[in-house]
Amino acid sequence: MAQTPMRVAGVDGCKGGWVAVIVAPDGTMNARRLTALTDLIDAPTPPEIIAIDMPIGLPETVEAKGRAPERLVRPLLGGRQSSVFSMPARAAVYASVDPAVAEEARYRHACEVARATSTPPKAVAKQAFHIFPKIIEIDLLLRARPALQARLHECHPEVSFRVMNGAPLDVPKKVRNAPHAPGLALRRTLLEAAGFPPALLGAAHARALSVGADDLIDAAAAAWTARRLARGEAISFPAPPERDALGLPMAIWA
Repeated sequence: MAQTPMRVAGVDGCKGGWVAVIVAPDGTMNARRLTALTDLIDAPTPPEIIAIDMPIGLPETVEAKGRAPERLVRPLLGGRQSSVFSMPARAAVYASVDPAVAEEARYRHACEVARATSTPPKAVAKQAFHIFPKIIEIDLLLRARPALQARLHECHPEVSFRVMNGAPLDVPKKVRNAPHAPGLALRRTLLEAAGFPPALLGAAHARALSVGADDLIDAAAAAWTARRLARGEAISFPAPPERDALGLPMAIWA
């Protein structure tokens, strides 16, 4: 892989934490499983740029089809548009996480708040609900440490793959919430063409890290975007990024 002017990383959520693909300035790579984002951000040799597959910046109220980043990238993805979830308002996200309340009750409460803060009223997708704790982890981190806004950038793997490929991908990486081998193989081929070593991307490596094969591939796609950010080549949707009410950036980078 060609050299990058700084250490960068791509991060994706996985069961019980995160998986990161880290690219050193000399192009060498490794992957790590993380319990918390601070394990990476505060490492002895931390990445200077991190692209993460998780929403950053939450609206106070939501229009049809979600935040501007979500509305802008969906038309680029062809048949993969459903992979981009609409984020509800910050209040709905935070309504989901009281550990003293049963999950179904928390989900109903989050849906109630989401409907009250969206036009037209819209509930929360169950798949989005399950990633709310990770969204809150990022939200609290960036609010407590505003300087990290210059290092941590939202991306979306399907948008990264769309830019990498020059056209929308026509094969999903999951079917009925299970890994889809042809879709995973297509994405590995694109990443290998971009310089990522096959051994880093393989299912055996994912098993060794105790992460999903799709999560590892998505982290590598995020690392591809982080490398473009470091080189000043990345594009944002929207451009320039918007800001939420707390000043956090709202943009998907690729």
